[in-house]
Amino acid sequence: MADDPRTLNPKASEETLVSLLRLDPSPIDSPPIYDKELPPLPEEASQLSSHNAKPSLATSTSTLGLSGSGSGHGPIFYLSRVQRYSSYTFSFFASLHIANTSIFPLIYQSVPYSEPFLLMAREIYQTPLTEPLLVALPVVAHVTSGLAIRLLRRRQNLKRYGGHTHHVRIWPPLSYISVSGYAFVGLLASHVSMNRILPLVVDGDSSNIGLQFVSHGFARHPLPPWIAFSLLLSVGVGHMVWGWAKWLNLTPPANWKKTTIDKQLRKRRRRAWWGIHGIAVAVTAVWAAGGLGIVARAGPVEGWLATVYDNIYIAIGH
Repeated sequence: MADDPRTLNPKASEETLVSLLRLDPSPIDSPPIYDKELPPLPEEASQLSSHNAKPSLATSTSTLGLSGSGSGHGPIFYLSRVQRYSSYTFSFFASLHIANTSIFPLIYQSVPYSEPFLLMAREIYQTPLTEPLLVALPVVAHVTSGLAIRLLRRRQNLKRYGGHTHHVRIWPPLSYISVSGYAFVGLLASHVSMNRILPLVVDGDSSNIGLQFVSHGFARHPLPPWIAFSLLLSVGVGHMVWGWAKWLNLTPPANWKKTTIDKQLRKRRRRAWWGIHGIAVAVTAVWAAGGLGIVARAGPVEGWLATVYDNIYIAIGH
């Protein structure tokens, strides 16, 4: 009896590669759409069906938006929207800030000529009403909602796997966007402390703080400001560009280099990955060209303003 020729010439196929692909255990990865809730456990499903047997109660609570199971929207759904829409507001402030600290200095090649644009922009985002609404509250809401989502994901993991967590990652994986966001919070806090809080403590007023204050600090001791501003720009711009790409569903999934087998799909994801990095580098370069190339090299100020700035910098040993 003739042997089956298919058994004599075994060939590797993409199906075989996919079937042999080994992935690290991760019960709940960060999904591409963050407002998706995980399916309920069997006991939760039975409780849900018993609750659905009471139409009047289910209808009233879902109409008011108070029932996560009845409407399909749990806490993560609403927290993800807080995180998303708060980034819109801060992006508006960031666009004004890059114009004042980089674009106008690049156009005029002068700090004194660029200073009035910064003063005019402050009338938009640095009033007693708009500063909390455009800067402080969006940052706090963005960070706290992100932390809350991570804690809820961890609680869902613990609830589903109980004590059998020896080989399972309970905490959701940290992506580049998350890590850069946490680093950006620390850098942004130091920037706000230096330019807003410290002048109020030392001088009792921060209205004199502008581009010349930054250039004066670079002239006194250039190395610390260079390090601080370089980190602030690279980390902050990288986080915002990748965050917007995520909101627009342009980012490739986590571990795409290990899990993508199809050549065309891998090519598209590589192109997207490099494209987002390219945009982040371009925005950082533009911001640095004006901020570090023009403002940082403008030199110290003179007169009474130099005394005010010196007192502020001396207070932190700079």
